[in-house]
Amino acid sequence: MAFKALAAFLTLAAFQVANAALTRRVACPDGVNTATNAACCSLFALRDDLQQNLFDNGQCGEDVHESLRLTFHDAIGIGSNGGGGADGSIAIFEDIETAFHANAGIDEIINEQKPFLARHNITVGDFIQFAGALGVSNCPGAPRLPVFIGRPNAVAPAPDKTVPEPFDSVDTILARFADAGNFSTVEVVWLLISHTIAAADLVDPTIPGTPFDSTPETFDTQFFVETQLKGTLFPGTAGNQGEVESPLQGEIRLQSDFELARDSRTACEWQSFVNNQRKLTNRFQAVFTKMTVLGNDVNSLIDCSELIPEPPAFTGSATFPAGFSVNDVEQACEATPFPTLATDPGPVTSVAPVPPS
Repeated sequence: MAFKALAAFLTLAAFQVANAALTRRVACPDGVNTATNAACCSLFALRDDLQQNLFDNGQCGEDVHESLRLTFHDAIGIGSNGGGGADGSIAIFEDIETAFHANAGIDEIINEQKPFLARHNITVGDFIQFAGALGVSNCPGAPRLPVFIGRPNAVAPAPDKTVPEPFDSVDTILARFADAGNFSTVEVVWLLISHTIAAADLVDPTIPGTPFDSTPETFDTQFFVETQLKGTLFPGTAGNQGEVESPLQGEIRLQSDFELARDSRTACEWQSFVNNQRKLTNRFQAVFTKMTVLGNDVNSLIDCSELIPEPPAFTGSATFPAGFSVNDVEQACEATPFPTLATDPGPVTSVAPVPPS
């Protein structure tokens, strides 16, 4: 399965290289920039606008997290029951799709992005995917994500139940991803790498802005360490449905992440990311490339990936949070020992919430 996924990624990467090689570099109308395709020229102004006025001059903050979340919630709206994939339907049909339970709270980033969309000549589907890829470039350790343009605007909303919920079973989650885009079991884990820079506002509304790991501003492997620390599953009350108690104060864990980290089908792939930054970035770039074009004819799209800056480097290592050790790991991968990690010095501290935008 993993080989097939990487083969698909390499095929799309070959398309990117060929597309760039066949197009002569052109001067853009702004008199400053050049591009391999004239169609990409308009993205320079959009890029600068987003970086300055949405992403706080290049910060990896809440608007970046939410913009990445939006790329997924739009693209995953496809399957045997309908939906157009990455087509902008979640914003075009906002009144319908934001009412779906799984999309709770996503109207906030849609509304924040509206003024930028109005100022620039770009389809909604292209805008959502571009903004997500650009935002991630502000996060240390992140991969440089691809950008394609040429998606037509959605003509109908995606159906409900296309976005997996945190309280769904592993069987349900794997089946949904397989139906959406023939995502393999390991590719599901790869998509959840996005949770390394994520936080929740409404899984438990009493603690908004609660991150999924202790380093939500860094695209690192800490998420895959901390989800494997021992925790307790809540009974699923209205206030914390889909939430798992984290041993780190101030941190939230989704039931789905907790169970995927421990399921025999996904546990070893989950553990394989611990302190493996190179694999983390490589696999997320591959699976984002697949997700960002769902429902579209790749051959009709234009590669504008050159517009995305190289993200800042991350040279740190995964660690156990202060006060924790391998004895606190609830290891589920029987094939491979848990990696050896250092423990942060000092007393146990609380994880700070992600500040609102």
